[in-house]
Amino acid sequence: MAAATRLDATESDEHLVDLLRAGDRRAFDLLYERYFPRLYRFVDRRLRNRADTEETVQEVFINLFSSIHSYRGDAPFAAWVFGLTRRTIASRFKRKRHETVPLAGDDEDFGVPAAASGAGDDPHEVYEYRERLQRMKSAAENDLTREQWQLFELHHLQNQSIQEIARTVRKSEDSVKSHLYRARRLLLAR
Repeated sequence: MAAATRLDATESDEHLVDLLRAGDRRAFDLLYERYFPRLYRFVDRRLRNRADTEETVQEVFINLFSSIHSYRGDAPFAAWVFGLTRRTIASRFKRKRHETVPLAGDDEDFGVPAAASGAGDDPHEVYEYRERLQRMKSAAENDLTREQWQLFELHHLQNQSIQEIARTVRKSEDSVKSHLYRARRLLLAR
């Protein structure tokens, strides 16, 4: 290419899009460098899992490259990119439903149960499972009050009903439900 078409970081998004549509790989590289950090933070705040975040961000750039011709320029390019990112995240949630982590059983220390460590399991799933369990353990130890943990344990690990727990701890059923709700919210936020 001629020296007049040299690209640098000061090029506008719209100019880079035009060059990308014309097949200029360097334009894509500049857009990637420009948007990767922002998209990574945006996705990470929603997924809170490094492996899923990295995979999703790469999927966003694949979608961006394959659908660049659909960008009409009606709105800023950044708005189009973040809309594409939101749609990519939403489609991941539709495609992939995470299995719930069983809380009952002999696994008091939140280790990996025998079923999740079998030779036939996908190593990525085992890694995600262990990572999720570690975050939940950390939340249980650091974020839950002693009372929340006690109520959570009675209900979810010892399978006691709300009514039984309320009688045991001498609280109203609504109070027990409220504490359990807050405890689950703290654990699931991890």
